[in-house]
Amino acid sequence: MAHHHPIHEANENSPYGNLTKEEFYHKHQISHQQTFMINKNNMKIFTQTWQPADSNSCLKGLIGMIHGYTSESGWLFELNAVAMAKAGFFVCALDLQGHGYSEGPSDHITDINPLVHDCLQYFDSVKANHPKLPHFLYGESLGAAIAILICLEQKKSWRGLILTGSMCEVSKKFKPVWPLEKFLPAAAFVAPSWRIAVTKPPLTRSYREKWKRNLAGKSPNRKTCGRPTAATALQLLRVCDYIKKNCYGLDLPLLILHGGEDMICDPDGARYLYESAASKDKTLKIYDDMWHQWIGEPNESVENVFKSLLSWIEVRADLTNTS
Repeated sequence: MAHHHPIHEANENSPYGNLTKEEFYHKHQISHQQTFMINKNNMKIFTQTWQPADSNSCLKGLIGMIHGYTSESGWLFELNAVAMAKAGFFVCALDLQGHGYSEGPSDHITDINPLVHDCLQYFDSVKANHPKLPHFLYGESLGAAIAILICLEQKKSWRGLILTGSMCEVSKKFKPVWPLEKFLPAAAFVAPSWRIAVTKPPLTRSYREKWKRNLAGKSPNRKTCGRPTAATALQLLRVCDYIKKNCYGLDLPLLILHGGEDMICDPDGARYLYESAASKDKTLKIYDDMWHQWIGEPNESVENVFKSLLSWIEVRADLTNTS
């Protein structure tokens, strides 16, 4: 069988296996561009796009991708983008503030809104260059939460929303122990950059396969110690609360994928989101044994998740279906 997802070529040291990045793109016939966008606060935000190298190939749609907390748009996350580009999509992503190559304090998010605004600014500009394509939004973890906030704001401009490991409810296994959670607002006020030592770095709980955990940690531009600051932890819990109270406002085709064994974002949050969203076209898939990051599962499982994700997008991208 032809493997569709490039994770099959990755090894413990590089997502590109034994190839250079350029050789990897060439092998997969991907045209890749990267640049910096200047956001409204004059910060440099790293952005990149992937599409089939064959300029004659008809693009099926545009997919905007948002990575999770302590992740980035390149490295392991990029393999999902390449897989989608190989399937005929124009894919674009950015490094959130404080992540990857973008400016901003690492792991320290005192306010989610500037990150949402960066995404709106970037995706709006890319969509303007491809107005005829159906536009999809894909988010992982914190990126899924940001994607939800975008779709609550831009009701009609997306053909579909795909959420994986969505941060709608932080798992009890990961949350600060109870008295600390009650104490967070004060801690965030007094010592916003205090690192919460009782939470394990998300990496250890995200990827089931040990070699993928190691690979994720080896990214050359991963600027993270992985422990959230008090201000970040408070902000993330507040975002979860906000989504819980407002997710009934989501009214677009919705695909929610979640690991049943996710120790970071509780699958119950995904269930609640699914039940509450106003969308008529909505699908929830809980993969029993899966952890937080689907790319961190055994490669056969990655292939299965990718297939269902891709077929869902392809059905809704079919341009004759203009609803």
